[in-house]
Amino acid sequence: MATAEIAVALPALVLITAVALWGLAAVSVQLTCTDAARTGARAAARGESLTAVRELVVGAVPKGATVRIRRDESTVHVDVSAPVAPPAAVGLPPLTVHAHVAAATEPGVHPDPTNAPGAPPDPNIEAELGR
Repeated sequence: MATAEIAVALPALVLITAVALWGLAAVSVQLTCTDAARTGARAAARGESLTAVRELVVGAVPKGATVRIRRDESTVHVDVSAPVAPPAAVGLPPLTVHAHVAAATEPGVHPDPTNAPGAPPDPNIEAELGR
């Protein structure tokens, strides 16, 4: 009798464990994306070029993430989205986590320091990673 109960319970236990590990992976990716977005927003608010900020954020986020950086006269916005693939046995679609951080720019920071004064600014940088 005990063998029958184990045969029924073991697949359910494996499935529950797989889903729990997927949840932990999603939390880990969320924390990574939030930390990367926060670091990028701080750097952009200090006046770093948006290209340098993008490279900084790209180096910290997982494979397949999307990074979007916007800066105007008063605010910097950094958005990071990353997919988290489920375990193969679960059969669910990937979960996408998002992180958004906004920071006030430091006084005297031009919206896009890579452009010369008088040139039209390009305050948005968007990248999709396929590392």
